[in-house]
Amino acid sequence: MSVADGFGALPKVNSFAGLPADFYTRLATRPLKAPRLLHVSREAAARLGLSDVALTSPAFLDVVSGTTPMPGGDTLAAVYSGHQFGVWAGQLGDGRAHLLGEIAGPQGNWEVQLKGAGFTPYSRMGDGRAVLRSSVREYLASAAMQGLGIPTTHALSLVTAEDPVMRETVETAAVVARLAPSFVRFGSFEHWAARKNPENLKLLADYVIDRFYPDCRAAGAACVGQAGSTVTEAGAHAPYVALLQAVVVRTAELMAAWQVVGFCHGVMNTDNMSILGLTLDYGPYGFMDGFDARHVCNHTDTNGRYAWHAQPAVGHWNLYQLANSLHEIVPDADALRGALDQFEPTFLAAMQRRMMQKLGLSDWQAGDETLIDDLWTLMQASHADFTLTFRQLAHAPGMTETAMPQVQIDLGDTVRAGLTPFVDLFLDRDAARAWLARYLQRAARDGQAWQDRLDGMLAANPLYVLRNHLAQQAIDAATQGDPSEIDRLVKLLANPFVAQDGMQAYAALPPAWASKLEVSCSS
Repeated sequence: MSVADGFGALPKVNSFAGLPADFYTRLATRPLKAPRLLHVSREAAARLGLSDVALTSPAFLDVVSGTTPMPGGDTLAAVYSGHQFGVWAGQLGDGRAHLLGEIAGPQGNWEVQLKGAGFTPYSRMGDGRAVLRSSVREYLASAAMQGLGIPTTHALSLVTAEDPVMRETVETAAVVARLAPSFVRFGSFEHWAARKNPENLKLLADYVIDRFYPDCRAAGAACVGQAGSTVTEAGAHAPYVALLQAVVVRTAELMAAWQVVGFCHGVMNTDNMSILGLTLDYGPYGFMDGFDARHVCNHTDTNGRYAWHAQPAVGHWNLYQLANSLHEIVPDADALRGALDQFEPTFLAAMQRRMMQKLGLSDWQAGDETLIDDLWTLMQASHADFTLTFRQLAHAPGMTETAMPQVQIDLGDTVRAGLTPFVDLFLDRDAARAWLARYLQRAARDGQAWQDRLDGMLAANPLYVLRNHLAQQAIDAATQGDPSEIDRLVKLLANPFVAQDGMQAYAALPPAWASKLEVSCSS
């Protein structure tokens, strides 16, 4: 059979379904009335081995809408627990998600999960549905993060229907099909630790190690602490310490990747943290417009727990909860602490590396931390646009010999006649010029040719990000049955570093009405 035959022709593995029944509930999805395919990602489909022909078939729509099971799959909803806004919430689980199965595709193994496909035993007071508004946001967010090179789940398709769903108002139902090698979360481990079930905790840890972190079997001994364990005990526990250290490293790298593009997750609960270091569960996220270190993108987060500047610390705190869970099967607390201690140096090294790229510098030198901190302070004072500050720095006065027409192309026409790149983003232009003079001195010591620095900065600093108002415009059009804005954004965000002809409005500062947009946990 060819890939044109669709899901039925693809090899299935269904490894998570091979765990004991305690880990999930097998149940069918709940079909929508007259579902229709609003958009499909050919990039995500290629990961599975689905052809363009397969994507247009009724059988494809039947699967991604939740009308029929995936052939060869094993439909289930997973159980997990977690901390929400720092408070233990107890049992949670896939309240509006169904795992259809796992496909062994040409680009690796991928679990296919539907979000919004109906009520499950873990829905609690919810209805198991997703609305078009939040589904468009998730669909676009995964495309945006993929284009930025940030680890993420991948949206495959977006389906809508006329079924009414009650949120603050009556909204339209939708289903997103999304892909990941695994949807196991920190909260998956917390669940069994809270239930004092080390057998299932160990089963889950072994599953994750064997499927995704096989090197932990051999490398585990290097992570073992010295707190009185015998050699035999150390050998038995070492893989789980190594697993924690591997997750610590991936999470620290992810936090740095978020910070340097101004991305705020909005709801960094432990049940929303991927054991694979992926960006998971897009809800009230946001890319910053005007810089504010205390920016909170989630209107529900009244205490600012998940503000931009707090995300690295929250990521570390969440890892502590994962370590606490693993302590049920790893008696050596010092070994676990040693793994957690890798977070800060890994995060700082990742931030330094990424900031050097953004600033067009080849290595870290004494004084760079102060230079960068002063830039954040300067941006904070003026609420300078996060994305354009770094993009325009590449063409700031004294940086390049590029002619103005090329500057306008590289900057998406965000700098017009009479405006000076970078400097005119700030209210205090004298302060901006003073910082720029220091930066130029630092860049001169770096020794790079200006063209090399320019090319590197343009490749590290996106021109296009998924600003809230752009997502809202796509939502508004989709509500009217028009997917063209979704399609335009998906194509644009696939390569956000290169200016594209006719897309100047997508690089521009946000309109005034954008400041009134709010997203919350219902988003």
